[in-house]
Amino acid sequence: MSKKRISTLTSKLNALGPGILMASAAVGGSHIVASTQAGAIYGWQLAVIIILANLFKYPFFRFGAQYTLDNGRSLVSGYYQKGKFYIWLFLILNIFSTIINIAAVSLVSAAILSFVLPFKLSVSILSLVVIFVSCLIILMGRYKLLDSVSKMIMIALTIATLWAVAVALHRTGINGVAPLDYIAPSPWQLSSLAFIIALMGWMPAPIEISALNSMWVIAKKKLEKVSYDDGLFDFNVGYIGTAILALVFLALGALVQFGSGEEVQSAGVKYIQQFINMYAQTIGEWARGLIAFIAFMCMFGTTITVIDGYSRVNCESIRLMLNKKETKRIYSNLAVILGSIFGLCVIFLFNHAVGAMLNFAMIASFVTTPIFAWLNLSLVMKTEHKVKGYLLWLSFAGLAYLSLFAIFFVVYKLGVLG
Repeated sequence: MSKKRISTLTSKLNALGPGILMASAAVGGSHIVASTQAGAIYGWQLAVIIILANLFKYPFFRFGAQYTLDNGRSLVSGYYQKGKFYIWLFLILNIFSTIINIAAVSLVSAAILSFVLPFKLSVSILSLVVIFVSCLIILMGRYKLLDSVSKMIMIALTIATLWAVAVALHRTGINGVAPLDYIAPSPWQLSSLAFIIALMGWMPAPIEISALNSMWVIAKKKLEKVSYDDGLFDFNVGYIGTAILALVFLALGALVQFGSGEEVQSAGVKYIQQFINMYAQTIGEWARGLIAFIAFMCMFGTTITVIDGYSRVNCESIRLMLNKKETKRIYSNLAVILGSIFGLCVIFLFNHAVGAMLNFAMIASFVTTPIFAWLNLSLVMKTEHKVKGYLLWLSFAGLAYLSLFAIFFVVYKLGVLG
């Protein structure tokens, strides 16, 4: 029997990486757009929805890291062992998500740059620059450089966001800019269902991010020894930090835009521009650079991790289906390049359809979430650290919660609820 490694503060800090990458991948669309819009439109009312979504999805994201820490295999390999249907379903959804997500997050990153650059360049060209730099970081350093960059981005993002909220809270108070007699719209009605389901669907991230996290755990373990306890510490830091940031971004919207009298834009790119302008007007023109920095750090970090993570998982899925022992570096690089090229094709050829495609990807991801949540649970039931106690009961509650909302969403989209 091998001696169990003693977990220390140093070993915990050294294990940090995959969880931070997961957080970086999550904070893009679900935080800077959805969370801030939730605060801007409904104030603090949807905080409970954000908390519940993060709580009930926690076990299934954790199981991705837990499965790999226990047996050294990727979560995707577990899907493959369950049956070819699951790996095919996952791969098809993942390839579509790869292309659309790369296009969407790089497009938003480029749009933010266009707001602040002193010279004019088209958003499409700036998207090309963002994707090129992201690919360069990934191809030059692979996991080691990605690990370092993501940590710097998340530290800068967290500090800047908390600072911005503290300034807004000091200037406006807990009620923000809303007048005392302002009557807030209610989110608890059928007309708000689509927005709430979209908010929950990608909060904190699509379920496939659990598979991406699993691949980053494998990459991390190749660089240094990571114990089970230290690996879970890394996951918890990333996941809990992401959940807290979701509430912080909700606070930004609630303090700066809620009740301001200006209609909140629904489109992500237009909303970010509106949010930056509104923030500068409310807090002060000096804050324009700060909020733009926060927004860009969110989206640039997301772009890097999305390109890397989705490419890794696509390669792993294909490797398993072809029954190959390992993925050669050239194929991993090719997956990064191809995903980026197809993402750019969407931007240059189908620019106006990106929103509709992203909406479809979100729907597909949300509806299939209970399936992969169940798969993740079933895989860790036979590992060394078998799920039991509060985590098992939270898993059952989460499955019920996600399944009911998925069914409710499908019924709503079919028009049964009007």
